[in-house]
Amino acid sequence: MDGLSDLVREYGTWMYILLFAYCMLKSGSLPLFAGYAAQTQALDLSLVLAVTFAGGYLGDEARFFIARRYGDAWLTRWPFAEKAYAAAKILVAKYGWAYIFLYRYPKGMRTIGALPVGLGSMSWAKFTVLNAASAIVWTACLVSTGFVFGAQIEEAVETGWGFASIVLLAAMLLLSVFAWWRINRIAVRIPKIGEQSN
Repeated sequence: MDGLSDLVREYGTWMYILLFAYCMLKSGSLPLFAGYAAQTQALDLSLVLAVTFAGGYLGDEARFFIARRYGDAWLTRWPFAEKAYAAAKILVAKYGWAYIFLYRYPKGMRTIGALPVGLGSMSWAKFTVLNAASAIVWTACLVSTGFVFGAQIEEAVETGWGFASIVLLAAMLLLSVFAWWRINRIAVRIPKIGEQSN
């Protein structure tokens, strides 16, 4: 935290720009530390909340737009993606709203999370409302956790997560394997794009 405080003092406004860009691209620990920095008054809490939300919301809007605008061209260029696309379409149709609220949290999912929604049939109007609500919840969870429990998180990091880190990593790997298995089972039962069902 001392290093982050030094960065805030040195770069000032640039820290908010960095936070915005970070939240546009991915989810991770920076909003937590920004919340903690706000608790120590190194950053302004209202600006941290606004910037984190804006980055989280606009980043996924951009990914949705890109998938909606260029998705068909990608699938035409790379036929191997048809199976993944068909599976994603079924998952989004069945669990769309829940998926939009959950994909922000697993490591690595946020970067591509909105792409399957953009490739599916969900309207932009519905997506943008769900995306905004999801970004609000995500912002509130991360920034408030950093604001309230930042000192405890810093202490845990400094003393070493050790066993807890291994358990969390194993749990994430198991969940990822299970999700991949479920997606592949769905994909096996669906026809290729453009194929007529009997």
